[in-house]
Amino acid sequence: MYIAMNRFKVLPNAEKDFEELWLNRESQLQSVPGFVEFHMLRGPKRDDHQLYSSHTVWKDHAAFEAWTKSEAFRRSHGGAGSTKPLYQGHPEFEGFEVIQTIGQNS
Repeated sequence: MYIAMNRFKVLPNAEKDFEELWLNRESQLQSVPGFVEFHMLRGPKRDDHQLYSSHTVWKDHAAFEAWTKSEAFRRSHGGAGSTKPLYQGHPEFEGFEVIQTIGQNS
């Protein structure tokens, strides 16, 4: 498995707009081979931002790479940046190869 994460430092008073943008967007993920699941996470609040992280699980790194080069990716990200500024700087990407998984029934 491969986990792709983007960290967003959302500006004060922009949290509602940021969440609405994500909750109302048209996701293309379910149609992409190798996609497992997606989570949008709300993290700790700081003086100058609210931390969020998108967390996407893929079958493997190759499936994630194929997604980033797909038409579905372009459609999904087509409106990014077209609204008022919601976060500080650019999202910070982090990618991880899964080396161990422990489940409820493991």
